[in-house]
Amino acid sequence: MCHAMLLETVGAVPGMVGGMLLHCKSLRKFEHSGGWIKALLEEAENERMHLMTFIELARPQWYERALVFAVQGVFFNAYFLAYLASPKLAHRIVGYLEEEAVNSYTEFLKDLENGSFENAPAPAIAIDYWRLPPDSTLRDVVVVIRADEAHHRDINHYVLEIFKIIVSYGKDMSY
Repeated sequence: MCHAMLLETVGAVPGMVGGMLLHCKSLRKFEHSGGWIKALLEEAENERMHLMTFIELARPQWYERALVFAVQGVFFNAYFLAYLASPKLAHRIVGYLEEEAVNSYTEFLKDLENGSFENAPAPAIAIDYWRLPPDSTLRDVVVVIRADEAHHRDINHYVLEIFKIIVSYGKDMSY
């Protein structure tokens, strides 16, 4: 559970940073974002809900919350600078982080199936957010979270293809 919380702490940052920087760029250049601001902010919100779900399940102690705070603070600043330097690199990094999340949740599912973790009832926050049946379990939650992570991975790799197309047409992708 602690691994999942730390993973989601980091996972919730890139969408917010990218959305914020694209928002500011859009305002500066008086241009539309083509829906990318909304997509990135929705990704950030989705990752936040993953974290809120695991906080409900794990009930972290004060020192675990402090660790989440520290990891998030360091990663936010590092990712902000990386995105300013190269949005393409930043999205590629996120694509790989999301791939790691998919692998981690696959391992989590294996641990649930072999009894290493109790397949507890899903918390209400997860049932409401993902519109799961009332009798859903932790396994059901991990399955939908893993699907979210796979979607985020694909979106962040797809952004790079969009950048290539835009650059080939001469648009400026610098920040």
